[in-house]
Amino acid sequence: MGCKWRKAKLALGLNSCYHVPRTVEDDLPPSSESFSDAALLCNLPAPPPASWSRFDHTSPVPAARRLLSKSFGRSSKKTCSICLATINPGDGHAVFTSECSHSFHFHCVTLNQKFGNPLCPVCRTKWKEIPLQSPKSDPIPGRTTINTAGWPQNNALITVIHRLPPSHPNFSQHVLPLFQATEPAVFDDDECLNRQEFSGRNVSDSTVSSSDSMKTIDIRTYPEVSSIPRTECCDDFTVLIQLKAAITNSSQNPRKNHAPLPYISQTLRTPVDLVTVLDISGSMAGTKLALLKQAMGFVIQNLSSNDRLSVIAFSSTARRLFPLCQMSETGRQQALQAVNSLVANGGTNIAEGLRKGAKVMEERREKNAVASIILFSDGQDTYTVNGSGGNHPEQNYVFLLPLSIQGHERSGFQIPVHTFGFGADHDASLMHSISETSGGTFSFLETEAAVQNAFAQCIGGLLSVVVQELQVGIECVHPSLLIRSIKAGSYPSRMTADRCAGYIDVGDLYADEERDFLVSVNIPAEFSASETSLLKVRCVFKDPFSKEMVTLEGKEVKIRRPETVGHEVVSIEVDRQRNRMQAAGAISQARAAAEQGDLGSAVSILENCRKALSETVSAKCQDRLCAALDAELNEMQERMANRHVYEASGRAYILSGLSSHSWQRATARGDSTDSASIVQAYQTPSMVEMLTRSQAMLSGSPITQTLDRPPWSLASPKPR
Repeated sequence: MGCKWRKAKLALGLNSCYHVPRTVEDDLPPSSESFSDAALLCNLPAPPPASWSRFDHTSPVPAARRLLSKSFGRSSKKTCSICLATINPGDGHAVFTSECSHSFHFHCVTLNQKFGNPLCPVCRTKWKEIPLQSPKSDPIPGRTTINTAGWPQNNALITVIHRLPPSHPNFSQHVLPLFQATEPAVFDDDECLNRQEFSGRNVSDSTVSSSDSMKTIDIRTYPEVSSIPRTECCDDFTVLIQLKAAITNSSQNPRKNHAPLPYISQTLRTPVDLVTVLDISGSMAGTKLALLKQAMGFVIQNLSSNDRLSVIAFSSTARRLFPLCQMSETGRQQALQAVNSLVANGGTNIAEGLRKGAKVMEERREKNAVASIILFSDGQDTYTVNGSGGNHPEQNYVFLLPLSIQGHERSGFQIPVHTFGFGADHDASLMHSISETSGGTFSFLETEAAVQNAFAQCIGGLLSVVVQELQVGIECVHPSLLIRSIKAGSYPSRMTADRCAGYIDVGDLYADEERDFLVSVNIPAEFSASETSLLKVRCVFKDPFSKEMVTLEGKEVKIRRPETVGHEVVSIEVDRQRNRMQAAGAISQARAAAEQGDLGSAVSILENCRKALSETVSAKCQDRLCAALDAELNEMQERMANRHVYEASGRAYILSGLSSHSWQRATARGDSTDSASIVQAYQTPSMVEMLTRSQAMLSGSPITQTLDRPPWSLASPKPR
């Protein structure tokens, strides 16, 4: 019997079919169903069955198909390899079994072939014919119906076998063929940018009026208290500098305390050059890779024709799937095909993937104003270094990367890398180090269902940049005033030698995004003046629409100096930002203790911080940020319960939290991007909108705006 089936399988591989005589070992007698199944597997005509109007898996399964399925390790009759859902007998869904013997829901495989991909999603065998489905009353234009078996057709659904046409090497004159054997020595083959005007505003207009500038960014300052007795001095007085970018949609964000700024039309956004560097090592096989493809499909469908995308796939080596291409209809189709062709195998060479991603950015002929790299990995770099070792070798790792990722001291960071570490086996320390060095964020994805939501939140921000190259200047007004410190998280800051001025390099701001910085100064005694002028704040940035540099002056910071002062309440705005920075400091200290193996001390540091926060003005006023910080610290304590828990998820969760606080930007943490209220504190409306689209797509709910859904996301699992 074994010899007989080996012959049958060999025949299938040669696209021919041997007749195998029936023996007593066969489970089923010969029937029209058996011959029809054989015809489907071998691409040969078969006698029409008596009662089939569609491929229904409720029919008896022939012994031939059962045994063939068992012979392929990755093939399963129980799971559809496209949607990852179970194939249950009798659930009313038709089943398609390909010529390479793999089985899928019929509607899944037909949608998967919508973009002309001739490869089996499981074994990558190139199919000679692909299945399609369409209503009988609405035949697919330009396609030929082939019904060699003469099967009866259902009025609601007909089976269309579309014979693949000869492949066309180019979709357009700017786009290189997919899967080309060799890559060019220089990546200067990026597709040309669209030279067009933004809706409602001329890009070539070099005039930037003050009214236009006021629509872009708002500057506010808050002294620690509003008045100090005239004869007293203060060596550590805090002033909060708060910046807010304009919003892009008509709904106000209830979490923000600012008065609303004038709206910027949603069509007025800066085009993006995006490079995604994706891990396709052997550990990504199966569900991981399927959900990564699904997430990339969501990204592709939500980029506009002015945005450009390039995809780098890495395992033991790295390859560029296609150059920077505009996400027009043709570009999207090609990108979807390329991503869907990925197969997991090999080791994990993160450094090589990043080098190639940076090479795409560095050598492009033309540049969109916003550029970013997304790095996704689920494992350790097995070719360069192990970032989790002693003495923080991940700090040396970044010096192996291009300068465009390491950044430049004078102008901050050139190409931010937003890193996404997936599962318990990724190198969180290394991924955090890459993002921190480049000016990007690090997100920890604990479950597979969080991948698409995390990508959605990230691109929701990248597609809403309204301020670029922002630098904040701080100048002391009073001649006796000195700047003692500037607390800016991970943003580079510096002071002049005489401490009379300071600067903070902020970079890009997303729409409706806030930045909060605390500046500490000394307050001298005043014997005659009724008020003291403290600071002036100036913002210099590039307007991404006009390409011009803009300077904005904030109001002068002053405090009253009466003879006597009653009980002064500390500004809640200042207090809540102190709490944020205090919590971030405690998290950093706890992480250092945990890395030394002292989890007990780490938990104590977090507990002491929680107690200190509970006594602050913000906590007593039931401030939402303070409550979120307490919940976050408690979650981190639980993830330090023992060494195993810390290694599996605690380290990554803590580093993602540090990344979020240090950059004041939302990251994904744990099992979902909205699992904690502290994450929501940094989310912008654009992030929320994109995240809502993703969640609606995953759950199958209606989406307010029509989105072209990628073929592999039609029956994806719901978030856990």
